[in-house]
Formats: sequence, structure tokens, C-alpha cells
Amino acid sequence: MHFKPNKYRTHTTAMLGENILGEKILAAGWVENIRDHGGIKFVDLRDHYGIVQITFQQNAELLTGIHRESCVSVGGEAVKRSEDTINTKITTGTIEIMAERLEILGNISENLPFEITSSKETNEELRLRYRFLDLRNPAVHDAVIYRSQVISYMRQSMNEMGFLEMNTPILSASSPEGARDFLVPSRRHHGKFYALPQAPQIFKQLYMISGFDRYFQIAPCFRDEDARADRTAGEFYQLDIEMAFAEQEDVFTAGEAVLSSVLRKFGINAAPAPYQRLTYAETMLKYGTDKPDLRNPLFITELSDLFEGSGFKPFADKTVRGIRVPGMAAKSKSFFKSMEEFALSIGMGGLGYVEVQEDMSFKGPIDKFISEETRTELKTRAGLEAGDVLYFIADIGKTAEIYAGQIRAELGNRLELIDKDRLEICWIYDFPMYEEDETGKPAFSHNPFSMPKGGLDALNGDPFDVIAYQYDFVINGVELASGAVRNHSNEIMVKAFEIAGYSESDLKQRFGALYGAFKFGAPPHAGMAFGVDRLLMLMLKEDSVREVIAFPLNGNAQDLLLGAPSEVTEQQLREVHIKVREKH
Repeated sequence: MHFKPNKYRTHTTAMLGENILGEKILAAGWVENIRDHGGIKFVDLRDHYGIVQITFQQNAELLTGIHRESCVSVGGEAVKRSEDTINTKITTGTIEIMAERLEILGNISENLPFEITSSKETNEELRLRYRFLDLRNPAVHDAVIYRSQVISYMRQSMNEMGFLEMNTPILSASSPEGARDFLVPSRRHHGKFYALPQAPQIFKQLYMISGFDRYFQIAPCFRDEDARADRTAGEFYQLDIEMAFAEQEDVFTAGEAVLSSVLRKFGINAAPAPYQRLTYAETMLKYGTDKPDLRNPLFITELSDLFEGSGFKPFADKTVRGIRVPGMAAKSKSFFKSMEEFALSIGMGGLGYVEVQEDMSFKGPIDKFISEETRTELKTRAGLEAGDVLYFIADIGKTAEIYAGQIRAELGNRLELIDKDRLEICWIYDFPMYEEDETGKPAFSHNPFSMPKGGLDALNGDPFDVIAYQYDFVINGVELASGAVRNHSNEIMVKAFEIAGYSESDLKQRFGALYGAFKFGAPPHAGMAFGVDRLLMLMLKEDSVREVIAFPLNGNAQDLLLGAPSEVTEQQLREVHIKVREKH
């Protein structure tokens, strides 16, 4: 069904086919290209739906002064193209419009700052300054359409699973959720500020306490963070989910249902649900990161016990990890050298290795420091075969884990072991509730409102042994979603925050709404949130999340199109009781 045609156009390119041959039609759009073939001129006219060829046969003067990207309306008869001019690359390739009239809509376009059809090859700063032109590029334009389709299908899926779409406030209170808040000064309340929500966390929990059963929202979130390839500086969107009377498994089931449905709907090559599940401890040992890329077939092996009391000081009584690389012994000396240089660049003292010979003997820089008994155990534990290389990573505690993860990832990339045409998905769960801050004291490692495994009893022991009902969804080494079973008991919440250095009065002041609501009967509840921008980036195989956002900030948190952040008038500052200090 189409809207009633108006004075600018009777047909979009989506409506043009051989069924309208012989009709007088009116089409409108942007002039993508003008071609002159000896007095006969052709225009490729582009609108939201596609391209159609307009032919100016005896009236080429209509195009006088017209530049590419001018917006025009063209009227004429739809005719069939001759067989030798049919364009199979476009949906309207069998027809053309014989132009009889042309109307310029608005101004004739100025000279373009870049070529529209190749804008993705242009400097990003220039693209974002002229984003309205960049978005005319069919590839960029299609990404925005794709985003709309994916989000629409997400909504449909959530509704079908019985979730209600519900909104939460944008102006809220500041809360310590792991990133800097964006603050909004209050005009009516001197010296006080609103904060843009880092996530709808407290409000969605309050929905559950209010008696609603299943909530979802495509929620805007605001965090004053530095940009990365998979993170924007400032604003991002998430599919936010919360369920009452729910356990961890309920969230896993719902999360897998919506994600697998979306990937299947859009034809994405991905491992099917149910997805692999790994504990935090397991993934840190096996992959050296809590965001493992499972497309990489290499894994890490624990070797620390084999070097206890060893005479080889770099390994003695250290955390030692090994990475078996099948068939790598055939690589050149320069490859080994380059891997050592990479290890040094990330802070390692070196990168030891042995090559496995045809007779299963070892060869390499550190072979002489390995006892025969240890060699035998290494072959068994690491599953070594002739032609393999075994890399060793040794350091103190978690440092060795992190280095091993970086070496694994680098080997996977350099050896081209990763299939970039598919998605590998896993759950990471059983995260530690606390981690050491810079002073060695306990700090929340994930969401502070999570339920500890074992409840109140678990909080009476060593804080660093406490495991929380917290989980992440990881795709190809990217954290796509995060969530938790929520704490719904004041007694547990007070104790959990006390361990992290917050008093009960701090809790009442900073999270008074939740603390107060728990007093009136809170159901067990749990939820998670998917990063919509990140998911789209992965589905479209883009390298930057900014490619799937219509009007993103640049890497320096600036809106180059509208000029934000910008200065405001002295009067505006006075109204919100603010005086700008001189920068020192």
C-alpha cells in the first residue's frame, strides 16, 4: 500500500517496473550522475528506494546548470529499454523515463566535498561534517535501513515472548555505575544536577517491584567514556530486558531466543543456540580473556605446576601458560622474531617457545632449561605433535593470563586462523563479585546490584572468593550483552555495598528509591541488556560502531555536523547557576 501521490512524484523507484510501461509518471530524487552521449543526456535519478534512468532526448537543455546531487522532480513516459541497454544491476534496469519536464526542488547542489558513492573511503571527520551527504551513499544509507529493520524485528520478537515495551526517564539522578555521568544543571534547584542515565538499571528493577512481569526497551544510554571501535563516545542503545520471578536460566533462554531469532531472520552465519557456556574462571584459563573469540582454534594450557622450584628463573614459581600452535615449526625465523617483538611491545620480558621435531624431541631457545620429565608431561598435557610449536607465557598471577590471551589473539590473526564470515557466540558466567581497586580493596567488578551466589552467607567470607550471578554474552571477542540476577534483599544489599566501602547511609542517599522499595516486597528478578550498535556492527561486518549509527559523535566525542559540544550564552549559564572557570 502506498500513500496518495503528491505534486512532487507519483511513483517511487520501488514502484517502477514493466507494469507501468506507457504511463506518464512523475519521479523525484537526487541526480546521482549525468552522462552525455552526443546530444542525448541520461540522468541516474536516485531516491530512498533505488535508481532509475531518465533520458533527455530532444530536450537536454532542461539539464542546463544542474549539478550532481541536486534534488529534482522529473515527468515523462515510462518506456522499455532496448535489449542492448538493459541494466541487470538495478531493479529498474529494463525501463527508462523519457523526460518531458524537470523541476528543481530547492537549490542546485554546490560542488561536493567528496564523491557520494565512495564516501566510505573519505576521511571520517569530513564524512561526519557532511553526514547528510554521506548518508546518501547507498551503502551507508542501507546500513541505517538495516538498523531500522533489525530493531523492528527485535520489538516483534520481544512482544511475541510476552514482554511489554516500557519507557524509563532520561533525566534522572547520578549513580556510581562504572563510568562518568553526563550532568544536566537544574534551573529551578540551585546547585543541583540531573544525570542522563548510564542504563535504565534502577527503573527497570522498580518496574519488577511494581508488579510488572516482563519488561523490554530499546533504551538510550549515556556514558562519558572514550570512544573505541566497538564503543561510541557518549550515547548508545541497548535492548534492555528484565523479568520478575526469574532465575539465571530464564534470562539465558530469553536472550538466546531473541538473538538466534534475529540472526536467523537476517541470514547471519552463526553457531545455533543453545550457545556454549563458560565460567569466568574457565575462560580466563583457556582463552586469557573474559571476551574470548571462539573462532580462534588456539587455546591456553596451565603449566605452572611443572615449573615449581625450577632452576629456570623466568619460569620458577610463576604463573606459566602454554599455547600449542599446530604446524607452526615450518614458519620462518622472521615470523618468530616478529612474535617476540610483539610480546615486548605489550610489556612482556620475552616469549619463550620450543619446536617439536619429527622424532618428538624439542628444539628452541629454552629447550635446555626443560627437564626430560617435564618434556614428557608437556607433550601429553598440551597434546603436542611433530611440527607443532609450544609458546610459553610466564609472569605473576593474572598478568600471565592477560599476556597469554593477547599472544593467543595475535597468533590467531597473524596465522589467519579466524573465519571472518561467521559468528561464534558464548555465555560467560560466574563472574567474581569483587575485584581489587588501585589500593587493593574490594570494588564491584560488574553490576553492583547483582545477587551473590550463596546469598548473605557468601558475603561473610573472603570478598575475592564471592561469585555473583552475573553473565555476559560474547560474540567474536566482543561483549555484546551483560546482565545479572538482581539482589532483592536490603540485608544482602547493605552487606554487599559495605564490602565495597559504602555505608548504609551512603546506600540510602545514592540508591534510596531501590532501598526503600525493597522494604515493600520485592520479587526475585533478573535481566540483561544487548548492545544494539555492537550487534549491528557485527552483523554488517563493520570495523567501527559509528558505521551503523546515523549521526554519531566522532572519536573525540564531538558532533561535527551540529557543532556540539558548544559554548552557550552568559544568560543561559546564569539561569542554571553556573560560572565557567578558566582552564589551567
